[in-house]
Amino acid sequence: MKKEILIFRHFPTEGPGYFARFLDHQGIPHRTIKIDEGEPVPESIADIPGLVFMGGPMSVNDALPWIPKALHLIRQAVAADVPVLGHCLGGQLMCKALGGRVRRNRAKEFGWLPVSAVDSAETEKWLDGLPPRFEVFHWHGETFSIPPGATHILRSRYCRNQAFVIGNSLGLQCHIEMTPELVRTWARDGAAEIARALPAAGVQPPAQMLISLPERAARLNRIADVLYTRWIQGLKL
Repeated sequence: MKKEILIFRHFPTEGPGYFARFLDHQGIPHRTIKIDEGEPVPESIADIPGLVFMGGPMSVNDALPWIPKALHLIRQAVAADVPVLGHCLGGQLMCKALGGRVRRNRAKEFGWLPVSAVDSAETEKWLDGLPPRFEVFHWHGETFSIPPGATHILRSRYCRNQAFVIGNSLGLQCHIEMTPELVRTWARDGAAEIARALPAAGVQPPAQMLISLPERAARLNRIADVLYTRWIQGLKL
């Protein structure tokens, strides 16, 4: 039996999206653990080649029973150089597990906004030919610090810490896993949250999020291909 990457889903509409398509294209087995449906977090990383944590509306600082278990699993993986990948909440889980801090950001970011590369050798390895500034999708009100031993690789105007790497692991504050279907769902389901946040500069109304959506999603998929390709190089398959 082939080893499977474990993907942790914390909310029904925040699944792996494009990342699952990427893995399928690469022929890499994966399995989604649905935390939102009560599926348990494994106690050990034994025979697990990689861990992926998706987003969610909760905070890593909430008293939820699965969070300490996820933090423990992340610490095990990073210590063994088993790749961990975090998207938004997932990146915040990685930060907290590794000794960093998650707190409210000075501004909310909802929608299509650019991020910029932070100059370093690690940044060059992970971005591998991407331009120094490119557009990604955002949906967050909290932010992470760069944990000890990690390297800061992306920032944005409204959120200084957008991504970090440590060994073969990547923590993201932004969302690179988006598909047109996910964007439409989030824009619809999050309309009330967006309305409460407007007219903040980093927040787009739903109609703006949907402008040129197929083209934007395709560009994001190409960006994701670069980062995901670097991440799978560290898998212990």
